[in-house]
Amino acid sequence: LLGDLPCLRSQDLDVALAAMGLGEPGARGFVADAAGTGTTLLAAGTRSGLDPHFGPGSRAAHLAAGYAEVTDPLPTQRQDVDLSADLDAAIALGLGPYTTRALALLGPLRG
Repeated sequence: LLGDLPCLRSQDLDVALAAMGLGEPGARGFVADAAGTGTTLLAAGTRSGLDPHFGPGSRAAHLAAGYAEVTDPLPTQRQDVDLSADLDAAIALGLGPYTTRALALLGPLRG
């Protein structure tokens, strides 16, 4: 799980992990980012190794490595922040309390 998911809630994470079926031996899954080229969450069940890839091509790399993609992810599971436009999209989804506080401290610096 990458650290740039400012609107992800714990219950949303539970939903993604349940969709991956990690209780099955060998199960591996991932959630693609909002752009559809990267990855925000990668997980493996017991007897499964992780083979993480990062960056814009990571979705394709995880598919090629045999990971199952969560096919109906929640927007909060996908919205990472790489650009200022991504932050605007995350704000529209609703941020967690710590990110909200951090942005309030930045106030006029943001933009």
